[in-house]
Amino acid sequence: MNPSTALGMIGGVLILVSVIAFTSQDLGVFINLPGLGIVLGGTLAATLLSYPLHEVLHVWRVFIVVLRNERYYFREDMDEIVEVSKLWFNGNLAAVQNKLDTIRNPYLRTGVQLVIDDTPMEDISDLLQWRLARLRAREHAEAQAFRTMATYAPAFGMLGTLIGLINMLFATQTNDFAVIAVNLGVALITTFYGIVLANLVFRPIATKLERRTEERVMLMNMVLEGVTLMRKGRSPAYIRETLKSFMEHHRDEIRQEMPNGNGVEKPAAGSKRTGRR
Repeated sequence: MNPSTALGMIGGVLILVSVIAFTSQDLGVFINLPGLGIVLGGTLAATLLSYPLHEVLHVWRVFIVVLRNERYYFREDMDEIVEVSKLWFNGNLAAVQNKLDTIRNPYLRTGVQLVIDDTPMEDISDLLQWRLARLRAREHAEAQAFRTMATYAPAFGMLGTLIGLINMLFATQTNDFAVIAVNLGVALITTFYGIVLANLVFRPIATKLERRTEERVMLMNMVLEGVTLMRKGRSPAYIRETLKSFMEHHRDEIRQEMPNGNGVEKPAAGSKRTGRR
């Protein structure tokens, strides 16, 4: 399991349970199946109305990805690009063909195959850029589905609150305080469930998926840069140093704090634009 995911999940649950335990005389009052059913059922129903069934099912399979400690083979892919470029630079086409079958990254394998086939530079760039854009769009949609659920959950929590309050008002006519207490509990606990699910489950998953997409796109951009340089006939040493600079540049862009406070970082003067192909 991803260490940060495990730490966040366990830490969040422990903090929540500890606060409830120290402030409540009965932990059982925070377990309300009708309230949980309103929030989960309503959120699921609204999500099914918003997305096709196959997308909803796929999104829940993606949830497993968040729990996994996924590794990105930046160094290994860079070494494979340099190794293939050496063979290509020396004109050893047979060795390049043999090496092609051992390349683990399918995106890199496609790029090298296009180079071997003497595909024009513009066509290579267009095809690889299209695959990159398709991956970004698909994974953005997956993260957006969880953000949508994070929006629905508090709304259905408020719906449960209204249902509980309405039932409580009708129960006041009977002067049965047990019934009034039950409905008041449903009214309050559904809002609690909606807030917890939105901010401790759905929204963090969406953020985690977006960060995963950033890493994967960065890796694909590095591969695209290497394939482009290989097609141009650059030397293996030049390709290696360029890819090293490329990776350092993109890591700084992703992890550097935004100085202007609005989430948009001004590019430094004279910086190399690696997005141009």
